[in-house]
Amino acid sequence: MQSPSHRRLAVLAAATALGLAACTTELDPTRAVDLDTARAELEAGRAIMIDIREPREHATGVARGARLLPMSQLRSRASELPADPTQPVLLICNTQNRSSLVLEALREQGYRHVRYVHGGMSGWVRRGWSVVPPGQ
Repeated sequence: MQSPSHRRLAVLAAATALGLAACTTELDPTRAVDLDTARAELEAGRAIMIDIREPREHATGVARGARLLPMSQLRSRASELPADPTQPVLLICNTQNRSSLVLEALREQGYRHVRYVHGGMSGWVRRGWSVVPPGQ
């Protein structure tokens, strides 16, 4: 029997496949960070950034140092999520729709050290910040 949080991740993956996502526009600092903070934390090594976009999206470029863990694979690769509560984790997708939903599912599983990046990779690219091919 699946736990409620595993079912939620499965629903989120299905919603992504259908192009459905809830819109999140408010910035709650206990749940989200802005792009400037995310970039500074990643580059300083103070946070782990996990890019939950799908491989076809990763192909357009990723933030240097981000770990790639597609939302559709979260359930099967959940062990790759950092469990250390002292290690900040930042989730990033294209905007913040999927990452804010995944945050809620992870919070239900006890991940309190995870936040999402408000603005996502689309905001990153709009600012002219560099991206690298996946795997670099």
